[in-house]
Amino acid sequence: MRGLYPIETISIVGKICGESEKVYNQDSYFKKTVKYVGEPMSHLESIASSAVRAAIKVKASVIICFTSSGRAARLIAKYRPTMPVLSVVIPRLKTNQLRWTTTGAYEARQSLIIRGLFPMLADPRHAAESTGATNETVLKVALDHGRNIGVIKPHDRVVVCQKVGDDSVVKIIELED
Repeated sequence: MRGLYPIETISIVGKICGESEKVYNQDSYFKKTVKYVGEPMSHLESIASSAVRAAIKVKASVIICFTSSGRAARLIAKYRPTMPVLSVVIPRLKTNQLRWTTTGAYEARQSLIIRGLFPMLADPRHAAESTGATNETVLKVALDHGRNIGVIKPHDRVVVCQKVGDDSVVKIIELED
């Protein structure tokens, strides 16, 4: 870093951003963004806007989005929800007949630059199948991660956006202790 006071500079910029977020009218922005502009929404964008709307209506503490490319999480962040978005990147297994590799780390890193996204990379062992049990295991890990970073507390509501087979699902979970 350059300059005489780099830490103080970053601190001041953080305070400025915090103050500007306080006066930001999220409801007005959401209504303007969702407004029909002449062409229909894509399937994925419709799911993303529905997840944000549901989270606002139920006063959810966080939105958890399962994604492999990061696109769904970026679309959710586009609507600037007031709550954080936990982007759970599900790695994909690739092979060229000689070597096995997984993708997902790059996509999770790219999510770091998006406002309101908190990316995490799921365990590749759970990503091989997309069964209900596997999704529940990854969801439990995501909820635990949210508790550890302080965005999820007992009795909070959480909106989960995920793909189950060929279906896209937005569900609301009310947590217990």
